[in-house]
Amino acid sequence: MHETQPLSRRSVLLGTATVAGGALLAGPAAGAAEAAGAAHHRRALWKDAAANGLAFGSSVATWQLDDQYRHVHGHEAAVMFTEDDLLWYRLKPSLKAPINFSRGDRMVQFAERHYQLIIGAHLAWDEGFGEGWTEDELFGLKRQRAERLLYGVISKEVGHYRGRMDGWIVANEVTDPESRDKHGFRTNVPWYQTIGPSYIAHSFHLAKEHDPHALRIINEFGFETVNDFGDRPGPRKRAFLTALDRLLDQNVPVQAVGIQGHLLAHRFAERFHEHKYRRFLREIADRGLHILITEMDIMDDGLPKNPQIRDREIADIYRRYLDVTLDEKAVKAVIAFGLTDRYTWLQEDFPRDDGAQRRPLAFDTRMDKKPAYFAISHALRHAPQRKALWHLEKFARP
Repeated sequence: MHETQPLSRRSVLLGTATVAGGALLAGPAAGAAEAAGAAHHRRALWKDAAANGLAFGSSVATWQLDDQYRHVHGHEAAVMFTEDDLLWYRLKPSLKAPINFSRGDRMVQFAERHYQLIIGAHLAWDEGFGEGWTEDELFGLKRQRAERLLYGVISKEVGHYRGRMDGWIVANEVTDPESRDKHGFRTNVPWYQTIGPSYIAHSFHLAKEHDPHALRIINEFGFETVNDFGDRPGPRKRAFLTALDRLLDQNVPVQAVGIQGHLLAHRFAERFHEHKYRRFLREIADRGLHILITEMDIMDDGLPKNPQIRDREIADIYRRYLDVTLDEKAVKAVIAFGLTDRYTWLQEDFPRDDGAQRRPLAFDTRMDKKPAYFAISHALRHAPQRKALWHLEKFARP
């Protein structure tokens, strides 16, 4: 009898680990997750996902890494999504400020110590500037200066992390169903108004030039149900696909679509049209693109204040959403927008009217697992097997 060797996180995640006799850990080998059924609460979520060719991860920022969360994130996530530390208010807090990679470097080092894949966010976005930027500095630049600014930062940033990032959110929230641009792009953002729509395509070309092996992602929200801004999902899907086709027709090197997955709890079961969502995912897949769920959480408005009842209903929303989403094999990753209610952006930016603490994530503020954790785990463990997106040789490091 052969003795099975322990498996590293990266080798399992990337589908290249071997077991006794040299068999690849993929497909039926995911039965390890089933065999561990009753004890799955002792497994990490990344292992539940990896068994079926999925990558599971979470966003995180330097200011969140207290001793408890550092351990939880390092244990549960195989992908780290940079939440704050590569936004411009950290990276370049004012027009005259030099680029500061110190916080981003800390996050990359944290991920590497925990053998995590890294997705950097965001290269081109209309927000994240902070108070150091004036409206005139953002919207009043002449085209040539705006190009030097945006493209200069992207080139330096991507070049700085070349070979260490596994993916870049190149363009974030750049489409709009109400856009005056017939191709579906947002027009009310600084880079569109100073440079024009070409800034999106050029950002992708720069990302490819300076870090050719990192996945290049266009990221968007609002596809699941009516969102908290009142936008309906149908027009948003159509605008996004129109813009996406425009980029692909121009041979822009887009490789993947990031679907944020910020879910609105209010009447979710009624408003989430499973067939239409499956069709949308299939339309993306038919264009030859990978799909990543990049910022999954739940705005728990409309749910009872009672935390036990609310937790059960939130878990049910995760179940409904992931059961549909993971049926599409082009979906290669599930990334939560945080793992603990202790640091959810929803509490800070959108507090509940009744004063109750937001409870959108897998762990509560004490770092105890909630029903949401087990719903996510179950969905990952029972997802159809698929070919993993990333391969070990791509990330070989000395």
